[in-house]
Amino acid sequence: MTLRGVQMRREGDESGHKHSHGELCDVGKELYASALRTGRIARADAEAAPCLRELSLLHPDPDDSECLRPVPPSIALNQLVHPIEQEIQVRRQHAIALADAFEPFMAIHTQDPSGGQAITVLEGLSAINATLDRVINECTVELLTIQPGSGRRPETLEAALRRMEPLLDRGVRMRTLYQHTARHHPATLAYVERVAPYGLELRTLEEIVDRLIIVDRKVAFVPARSDRQVALELRHEGLVQYLVGVFDQFWLHGVPWEDEIPYSPSVDGIGGVQRSIAKLLVEGHVDEAIARRLGMNVRTCRAHIAKLAAALGSGSRAQLGYLIAQSGILEGDA
Repeated sequence: MTLRGVQMRREGDESGHKHSHGELCDVGKELYASALRTGRIARADAEAAPCLRELSLLHPDPDDSECLRPVPPSIALNQLVHPIEQEIQVRRQHAIALADAFEPFMAIHTQDPSGGQAITVLEGLSAINATLDRVINECTVELLTIQPGSGRRPETLEAALRRMEPLLDRGVRMRTLYQHTARHHPATLAYVERVAPYGLELRTLEEIVDRLIIVDRKVAFVPARSDRQVALELRHEGLVQYLVGVFDQFWLHGVPWEDEIPYSPSVDGIGGVQRSIAKLLVEGHVDEAIARRLGMNVRTCRAHIAKLAAALGSGSRAQLGYLIAQSGILEGDA
């Protein structure tokens, strides 16, 4: 492009000269290349690209005050890069100074990790699973888990299997508590069939607490919201040991997976599951909460409530609570 063409481009298309500070626009590149080829450029033509002067790519021509001469690219590049390299050096020194300043605190954290990270909030399934993967992968002695509900999804069990297999290979002791209803869940049955022969110990209970994972009796994970999108990572020694005690109490009363669930005789035609539901009804729990605690879906829970109401002759939900209390069916429960 000729210098006249560049000038016409400037007059007809101002958008070609828009760029950030410290950059060379297209017009400036063309003018600079032309100046390098011819050895000089008219001052009037250079006005089309103010960035040439801003970047010190042109200097006055000692032989002609109306012209400018181009600075050689190697010199121009060095002039532009040098301050950037100086800034990088300053920032690097600043980073080193910060690292030196924080080093004593890192040592304190290493000696007593519970002091600064007793409770960590994990938000989102990706963050929760990534942390679980990392911590469980470091497990060397024991892994305790409580899995409430009637059974987990196949993809969830596959992810659990990927976590468990390396631990089983290392001889880590693993104990898991499910609810009785999980014994009838196909995906859970398939999972147990794959891992039980390698040393995973399993027991079930009719009712257990919410999900719990304890790694080496040092780190525990509990849900912090009902939708399981927020979890707590606990490293406080007292909290973790308390949760270990909770697990051991449930484990003591659990039924080994290979054993049959003890038969619970009916009282006036009311079975053990229905008595468990009756107890939760008297405590004021709604259907959804009862179903969640007993590891069954809401429809099954309501079917049991209907049978309970029929057995006691109840005509309403309010009357059902009164009749449960008067019937004596809960007198044998602790």
